[in-house]
Amino acid sequence: MLSATCRRLAPVLLRRPCAPSPVARRCLQAPGARSCADQSERAEQPRTFHPALLEFLVCPLSKKPLRYEASTNELINEELGIAYPVIDGIPNMIPQAARTTRQNKKQEEAEQH
Repeated sequence: MLSATCRRLAPVLLRRPCAPSPVARRCLQAPGARSCADQSERAEQPRTFHPALLEFLVCPLSKKPLRYEASTNELINEELGIAYPVIDGIPNMIPQAARTTRQNKKQEEAEQH
């Protein structure tokens, strides 16, 4: 499945870059400068996570599938009890950035007894 995706993307990625337009050249010459139009477009269209990516994404620790929780905007690993944040539509899959979704086992056992 992944190889089919790579075959579709390869021609696009291997294509020679074209020369930038005059507008792009002006933007590239002014480092850090952004037009008001660029900023207003970003404010109007926040990036959201596309659930179709779940077909390809797995937990980097357990290599198990993840579940997307739209209310918290996180990718959840039920088995390990951790949640990876999705920031600006991009999943942050760094284990150190994940939060725990359940208390540790000792605390759970103490509450049950």
